[in-house]
Amino acid sequence: MQITLPDGSIREYQGVVNGFDVAGSIGAGLLRAAVAIEVNGTLQDLSEPIADNSEVSIITVRNPEGLDIMRHTVTAQVLARAVKELYPGCKLAIGPTIENGFYYDVEFDRSLVLDDLPKIEKKMKEIISQKNNIVRKMTPRAAAIDLFTKRNEPYKVEIIETTPEQEVFPIYHQEGSDFVDLCRGPHIPNLDRIGAFKLTKLAGAYWRGDSKNKMITRIYGTAFANKKELKKYLNMIAEAEKRDHRKLGKQLSLFHLQEEAVGQVFWHHKGWVIFTKLQEYIREKLHRYDYQEVNTPKIVSNVLYRKSGHWDKFGTTNMFVTEAYGQECALKPMNCPCHVQIFTQGTKSYRDLPIRMSEFGNCMRHETRGALHGIMRVTSMTQDDGHIFCTHEQISDEVVLLCELIKEMYGEFGFTDVFVKFSDRPEQRVGSDEVWDAAEAALREACKKAELEWVLNPGEGAFYGPKLEFVLKDSIGRQWQCGTIQLDFNLPERLGAKYTGDDDRKHHPVMIHRALLGSLERFIGVLIEHFAGHFPLWLAPVQIMLTGISERQNAHVKKMYQLLKAEGFRVDLDTRDERVNFKVREHSLQKIPVIGVFGDREVENDTVTVRRFGVKRPKTMSMEEFVSSLKQEIVTRAIFTPENN
Repeated sequence: MQITLPDGSIREYQGVVNGFDVAGSIGAGLLRAAVAIEVNGTLQDLSEPIADNSEVSIITVRNPEGLDIMRHTVTAQVLARAVKELYPGCKLAIGPTIENGFYYDVEFDRSLVLDDLPKIEKKMKEIISQKNNIVRKMTPRAAAIDLFTKRNEPYKVEIIETTPEQEVFPIYHQEGSDFVDLCRGPHIPNLDRIGAFKLTKLAGAYWRGDSKNKMITRIYGTAFANKKELKKYLNMIAEAEKRDHRKLGKQLSLFHLQEEAVGQVFWHHKGWVIFTKLQEYIREKLHRYDYQEVNTPKIVSNVLYRKSGHWDKFGTTNMFVTEAYGQECALKPMNCPCHVQIFTQGTKSYRDLPIRMSEFGNCMRHETRGALHGIMRVTSMTQDDGHIFCTHEQISDEVVLLCELIKEMYGEFGFTDVFVKFSDRPEQRVGSDEVWDAAEAALREACKKAELEWVLNPGEGAFYGPKLEFVLKDSIGRQWQCGTIQLDFNLPERLGAKYTGDDDRKHHPVMIHRALLGSLERFIGVLIEHFAGHFPLWLAPVQIMLTGISERQNAHVKKMYQLLKAEGFRVDLDTRDERVNFKVREHSLQKIPVIGVFGDREVENDTVTVRRFGVKRPKTMSMEEFVSSLKQEIVTRAIFTPENN
């Protein structure tokens, strides 16, 4: 048997070999560190036989895949066993990994509380200290059902019974224990290869995400290769909790949500200032590129969505369906089919292309309640949506312009660490393989021209075309996928969009779907957490708060208020008979960027003492300098940093 390693070297083996054999032949250190292997692109347990003449990679916890496998073992083998031993009557559901961690859904006889987590963690550490081997046994369907029926595990039985295409199921055992679990695997070979872990929170979850099913308990946790990495992550989580946009949204009176409008945002005045300023910002950028801003209907017949393919893809599950004037309709879930309707009005020539169309389109998505998250995931969103209708020859130039624009905009918000995912054809899609081949090749060529580096995100493209996903890192290192560019050769043809080419024949245009920031609701949520509520001056709802040391300065405070308001600042004043330190502290808690304080000396000298948010020492300056410096900060959209001031 010939095994090809990642460096291209080939090793020969006699007879059947597994991952232990290959790792051991390379080195004892690698054998100790190995958690799984990748065989011809598929992850599998170290104990599984390797197919003849394969390409093999040894996976350790230092690989992203290895870390994921270790986390999966923590939840499916350690957490699951711990709760079974502590709460024998509980019933196990599923325990997958998620970004940065894992969870297990369990039905308990009683409600768990946060105080239960340390007890579960202690039991988990006891289990890990036993250093048991983990063994995979492929079990026939009938035997697997019988096993979990006898163990009173109805969720496991249901999973097996609702997987008709599979006749043999992987069941993992721990040597030295009677614990077993149904699991896709792979798992690390021994519990001694588990790093550092922490259970983080509890939540309720409907079985299989369906509100018609029983609510069970979800135990969340995380795991890393070592204690240092775990501590770093937990510190980030603690900081993220301080920055939670839901908490700050309430504290700063930006927005609120309530049950009478599930997943929809009640914008307060201050939050709406941010929202409209973002719209103004985007419009200013798009003006440079000759976009035509449009607005399209909110309720549209399903005839249009059936033609486009959206109905088959999303249907009644993800759309709000209604009836209007004898037609089955949907509240608009996306803007693209409607933009094609505008394009098809009148005749179009190749000389008219590219046509760049934008809309702050309000769209409705029927998200499951469990998926909703503050203003990050809502049922009603405003997309900074756009579609470019162009010829095949214009694709690269348009993608280059979009990449430049997206990076420019992110940079102005302080997002300098951005990477791109290239998402290719999904399993469920419209269009022929030939069309997809052409679309993917064209997008790769455009990326090359844009000098854009990307990582492959296989199978995650839109159902109508491949896409680029722009992922940014915020100030505490979290990743957010925001902007997208999608190349579509299918919808224009399905919806009858045509233009006359220079050969006097009709052609279907290429349609480039693009979002710069994504939904404004979600991006504002990202900004709240990125800036911890301390917005740049140009975006802050209240830019300046004016107050006096005593009531003697109130007349002057009111005069300066009118002056700054006339200069175009978003300014407020505080003339209450309170101690100045009390007022400054109160407005600092509201994260107002600039507080201007006037005493008798400032009134006499036409100066102001300025307290910047995050800066310990106040600074006195002339009113002229004060106005000029703040105007410059706003015009340049500077991001004020206390350490540099």
